[in-house]
Amino acid sequence: MAAPATHIRNESGRAARPHLTAILLLSCLAQFMVILDVSVVNVALPKIRGALGFTEQDLQWVVNAYTVTFAGFLLLGGRAADLLGRRRVFVSGLVLFALASLAGGLAGSQGVLIAARAVQGLGGAVVAPASLSILTTTFQEGPARNRAVGIWGAMGGAGGAAGVLLGGVLTDIAGWRWILFINVPIGLIAALLALRFIVESRSEGSTRNFDLLGAVTATVGLSLLVLGIVRTDVTGWGSAQALGLIAGGLALLLVFVAIEGRFAKAPLMPLRIFASRTLTAANVVMLLVGAASFGMWFFLSLYLQQVLGYSPIRAGLAFLPMTVCIIVGSTLASRAVARVGAKPLLVAGLAFQAAGLALFTGLSADGSYLGDVLAPSLLTAIGIGCAFVPVTIAAVAGVARREAGLASGLVNTSRLVGGALGLAILAALATSRTNGDLRHGGAGAHAVHVALTNGFQLAFAVAAGFAVVGGLVALFGLPRIPARRAPPAPEEPGEETRATDAGEPVVAESVR
Repeated sequence: MAAPATHIRNESGRAARPHLTAILLLSCLAQFMVILDVSVVNVALPKIRGALGFTEQDLQWVVNAYTVTFAGFLLLGGRAADLLGRRRVFVSGLVLFALASLAGGLAGSQGVLIAARAVQGLGGAVVAPASLSILTTTFQEGPARNRAVGIWGAMGGAGGAAGVLLGGVLTDIAGWRWILFINVPIGLIAALLALRFIVESRSEGSTRNFDLLGAVTATVGLSLLVLGIVRTDVTGWGSAQALGLIAGGLALLLVFVAIEGRFAKAPLMPLRIFASRTLTAANVVMLLVGAASFGMWFFLSLYLQQVLGYSPIRAGLAFLPMTVCIIVGSTLASRAVARVGAKPLLVAGLAFQAAGLALFTGLSADGSYLGDVLAPSLLTAIGIGCAFVPVTIAAVAGVARREAGLASGLVNTSRLVGGALGLAILAALATSRTNGDLRHGGAGAHAVHVALTNGFQLAFAVAAGFAVVGGLVALFGLPRIPARRAPPAPEEPGEETRATDAGEPVVAESVR
């Protein structure tokens, strides 16, 4: 039976028909682009260091500047989409992202490149939650939305792996600046198409009572927390600088919770949203999935280049099978979730991911791609594809339309914070293991490769542990989400949806 028709009225009162396929493609393209830029610079870092004269310590900021602002502004970006207009915020974020990419590609100094990457992260923090919010308010809850959100999740999962692939190819063929330039036409064209095809909508919460204090404490708190975590790569977990940043971030987040619970008239993040066991458990799982996935892409790239001696383009191409498997796994999952529900699929996906990561602990200093890398990477990729779809669906299931952007920002924040935290933990453990082996095993080339591989093995083992814990949280903490939910409660008062062009009523179930 088809889902109920979704009617959207324009200013003349005529029914408007959203362009479902175009909306889905634009939202997925935007998510793919902003997640891709988390990892796209990794294989280009040696070229960037040579071109702009970065020190080893300062080079990390080419990556961290993006991650810190992306994670720090996600909650604010999601709420802004709800209150200011989802299409407006989406388009603004795309334009900002494209212009920052242009500035980064033209950068002639370290400061300009780092600043451009930070602004890119701000654009991504606006685009990512707005794109998911657009999907959840366009598609009727049930199979149609599950398929749309599943494809969106697939693009996010594939973006992380494809970033390494695309970064390697562009760096070797066209130069490192093109890993940034390529975003410019994509972002601007997507913004123009969004103005044509996406229907504007927003929650009519009073912007006069906008929770400015909550926005500041949440944004600064998240930024300090992520900044402190990524600084541990250089300073270590025991440094006063890193601990001070982490403590300051946590303190501000506690202040934020107090503001939201007691003082804000129109809270940025109403705490009642966490009364949903589904949303809370899904965000915990997403945090653990991010911790496991980000570390895998990082350490596998290092193994291919530092131990197996791959060039950037060869290392990038080595990620092609993984990227394909993530897309295939996500596509299959988006179809299967309508039959079996989100929870069983999520648990199965995390089991596959944990098994693949565990197989990576068998990496050898004298290994090969076919013998050591291919099978674990395919198994892990299928698991990632199967996990991202249901966990994203669970994170936005049953959320009121007026809080769709908030829920979208929250699940993206969980992923980014989990990725930063997981990578910092894994890097510290791997570095400690490698340094310990070097102190006792000599400094010859083979001894260095063995020490590096031992560090990578430990990192993959702990990453597998993250996936196992995520699976347990999903199994015991996540309520069963029916494959076909009943239609959501009637739209809350104050929700305004405006269309840009008129047409016939749309049946959201039409997207297959």
